[in-house]
Amino acid sequence: MLQIKSFTFNPFMENTYLLYDESKEAAIFDPGCYEKYEQEELSRFIQEEGLKVTHLINTHCHIDHVLGNAFVKRKYNVPLYIHKKERSVLKSVITYAPNYGFAGYEEVEPDFYLNEKDSLKFGNTEMSILFVPGHAPGHLVFYHQPTAICIAGDTLFQGSIGRTDLPGGDHETLLQAIKNEMFTLPQDTKVYPGHGPHTTIGFEKEHNPFVGKKAKF
Repeated sequence: MLQIKSFTFNPFMENTYLLYDESKEAAIFDPGCYEKYEQEELSRFIQEEGLKVTHLINTHCHIDHVLGNAFVKRKYNVPLYIHKKERSVLKSVITYAPNYGFAGYEEVEPDFYLNEKDSLKFGNTEMSILFVPGHAPGHLVFYHQPTAICIAGDTLFQGSIGRTDLPGGDHETLLQAIKNEMFTLPQDTKVYPGHGPHTTIGFEKEHNPFVGKKAKF
């Protein structure tokens, strides 16, 4: 059975997710752990649970979601997976990180590129990959059908959607991608976003002011 553990890191209050199953293999999504105590919190849980980290994945590559990439990659000797359209987004972080107070940010290169035709496999787990651009040009969402879990990054939030005023963002693209990709998932799918509490597809289809049934788009 797939398990999910969430951590909230850095001043952006970013959600980092650790997914693992009975095989004890684990995948880390969007490590935002920049400070040493944040890194220790993540690694302590992994050690206590006896997990073996095999994958490092960025749903997208804005600064708050990649601050811990170097730490995770170095400590667990794992490859970094992103969408190819996020490479330039990732490369740009080193140029503006000091302006946000992250002068110690370490740049790392992606090892593999994922796309929506792939699936993500670790341990006994296989997750489908959805392409949901709009917040970022190569934003990916990961869905596990057996447990109805969706790692959504900054696409769909409880009562909101990802901002689209950053470079590479597009409001209409995000709205359509959520509708055409995420809203095809079952109603009871739990959506774990990049910030804030989790929600469900059914709740957002009903109540979300941007993409719900009463929204005009």
